[in-house]
Amino acid sequence: MDRIVEIERLELDESEQSGLRPLDFGSYIGQEKIKSNLAVSIEAAKMRGEALDHTLFYGPPGLGKTTLAHIIAKEMGANIKVSAAPMIEKSGDLAAILTNLESGDVLFIDEIHRLSPAIEEILYSAMEDFRLDIIIGSGPAAQTIKVDIAPFTLVGATTRAGNVSAPLRDRFGLNFRLEFYTPDELATIIKQAASKLGKECQSAAALEAAKRSRGTPRIALRLLKRIRDFAEVNAEDIITLERAKDALERLGVSELGLDDMDMRYLRLLMASSKPLGLGTIAAALSEDERAIEDVLEPFLLSSGYIARTAKGRVLSIKGYEICGHKSEDSLF
Repeated sequence: MDRIVEIERLELDESEQSGLRPLDFGSYIGQEKIKSNLAVSIEAAKMRGEALDHTLFYGPPGLGKTTLAHIIAKEMGANIKVSAAPMIEKSGDLAAILTNLESGDVLFIDEIHRLSPAIEEILYSAMEDFRLDIIIGSGPAAQTIKVDIAPFTLVGATTRAGNVSAPLRDRFGLNFRLEFYTPDELATIIKQAASKLGKECQSAAALEAAKRSRGTPRIALRLLKRIRDFAEVNAEDIITLERAKDALERLGVSELGLDDMDMRYLRLLMASSKPLGLGTIAAALSEDERAIEDVLEPFLLSSGYIARTAKGRVLSIKGYEICGHKSEDSLF
């Protein structure tokens, strides 16, 4: 339990220190459809005096799933407890969290697809009936103890919606897929964040950084902080287009948002005469399979540089062009 509390404290401290996390729907840029639907559900729940329906957010990392969970808690006037699925190893860990929730509290579980089947079984009754069914002992001597818990809202986040078991997924009343952001949305986020960091960012500079941020706010903010470093070293109070371009080029981020690892991935596919499997790609790049599938590939797929086929990953015509070659015979 101490580990879970520590995760919560560290995440909240990071948010408070950076001051960059939006605190309400008004300051949250992008995902307009999700915000609109969530606002209606939250208002209806408040009118009924009930906890918000359990909510599942899914999509690539860095798009704002954690931020939305915090906004839900704020809009509901509730406390939020934060944990990650891998840290909930035993039924006792989950029971300790759930029994300490107050009415209306929000429990946010990141990487919820990584919950063990045993933990999921306990969650089912907790989500549906706000009751814990705890089995003590085993075999003929086993006993089930029923413990009532306060009504709460479970907010789950995952980068792999397909890995969330059907019984668990069906218990979420609200399901939202977060999409990649447009350059204009990211530029607005960058300008707002720059102001909070004590810098003025020219619109052209913000848009330049946005175009190289892979449609992801987390990457946009990371690039902004590095650009700010270059500006401060050069005693510049205003982030100009020239400074942004210089910093991004020195950081190895291309105009399309592709970095060295992206190019290594694309060139690996280009050099192959046949589709490559995930394991082969991971071994060739010396990277973890999950990192490739969850972090590297979503942007390459959405941008049309690669495709997943039944036989493996292949490079698209657009991908060949990025690598500086033209393919006479596309593999897909």
